[in-house]
Amino acid sequence: MKAVVEKKMNSLGKEENTNNPSSYGCEIVLEKTTLQQTKDPSFPSDAYLVFYSVDGQDYIDLCRGHKRVSIFDFYYDKYGPGTVKKIDFGYGRVNPKLWGYKQPEKKKRK
Repeated sequence: MKAVVEKKMNSLGKEENTNNPSSYGCEIVLEKTTLQQTKDPSFPSDAYLVFYSVDGQDYIDLCRGHKRVSIFDFYYDKYGPGTVKKIDFGYGRVNPKLWGYKQPEKKKRK
């Protein structure tokens, strides 16, 4: 009984990691998009274009990550071997520290 419970918990943890890009240190900015949409310069400069195919259908994602290896590991674990065709630099020009930054609201003085 105890071995069955441990086996279920282990398989649950592995399944959760394959669908969670943050556990790989990645962030998907655009998923299954076109090349035209990724050419927007308002994206961060550390984003990568990931070209992959699943079931004969080709897709493009815009993904951020510390290293290309972590991005590759995420897609390899999620879709399986042979799916990632190419990982290339994106077209973004915004400093990664400032991307997504929202300026705080100023309080009105009395």
